[in-house]
Amino acid sequence: MVKAKTGDDVYGEDPTVNELEQYCASMTGKEAGLFVTSGTQGNLLALLSHCQRGDEYIAGQEAHTYQLEAGGGAVLGGIQPQPILFNDRGELELPLIEQVIKPDNIHFARTRLLCLENTQSGKVLSLDYLAEFSDFADSRKLAKHLDGARVFNAAIYQSVAVTQIAQHFDTVSICLSKGLGAPVGSVLVGSAETLASARRWRKMLGGGMRQAGVLAAAGIYALKHHLDRLAEDHHHASLLAAALSLITGLGREGTAALTAATNMVFLDLPADRFDQLRAWLAEHDIIVSTQRLVMHRDISTEDVNRVIAVCQQFPGSGDRA
Repeated sequence: MVKAKTGDDVYGEDPTVNELEQYCASMTGKEAGLFVTSGTQGNLLALLSHCQRGDEYIAGQEAHTYQLEAGGGAVLGGIQPQPILFNDRGELELPLIEQVIKPDNIHFARTRLLCLENTQSGKVLSLDYLAEFSDFADSRKLAKHLDGARVFNAAIYQSVAVTQIAQHFDTVSICLSKGLGAPVGSVLVGSAETLASARRWRKMLGGGMRQAGVLAAAGIYALKHHLDRLAEDHHHASLLAAALSLITGLGREGTAALTAATNMVFLDLPADRFDQLRAWLAEHDIIVSTQRLVMHRDISTEDVNRVIAVCQQFPGSGDRA
């Protein structure tokens, strides 16, 4: 980052930002990329670029684009969200999507865009489903956006190039600061035409940064050095889930912990019991905020084993065996 060559990115003159954008576009099989401040901004730019005021996008009820981004599409773009439930595989079932696509009628918002997440709460969407989803959207002339904050986790888990996932979407938002470990930033990739619109929206939203190469350099390093190690996070999640599942008193109706295939472990505790566990862990200098436990590059096998050991001593718990 200290050695990064910089320029004025607002004018397209920062060579390191340009390198990051081109690198992300190339590795995902897209024409262009755009460095943005966050995944939230990347998703918002996609909504604004695909939809006009009075249009609609369809997303999951618990999707980040719908639930956790402060309603930006509606507030700033006049874009109506239409949420539907994810199934237990993290998919939006095509018959449910079909039911909520609006007819061409002056009474309704115009359905323009379908949004997916991959991974969705750690679950990896199958390649077969993505192909069916893409064909479905194309046949109905709907654009497709992927909140791919952890898309590389999905690619590593499935042992495929990320292009095999990205090919099914018009735009993909990729987070550099999740498992990849960069300090800040995301990249939105897509067609040159769509990204030109996104770049204009980025400027309007105050996301035009100047000598941003110092940040882009970290993203380039992460993409070139931290992809394969995502498998370590998946291993740590499996290790933690397997061990916690053997501890009684940590679950509801006998379910102690669930791993979501990649880098997340979900506890299933009543709120008061989780508060007790959180306090117990804090007494041992282990801080958790929610029942979603996420592995990343700063979590070692030693750390996982320590969490397991402390949980095994949690009052009211015990070894199932």
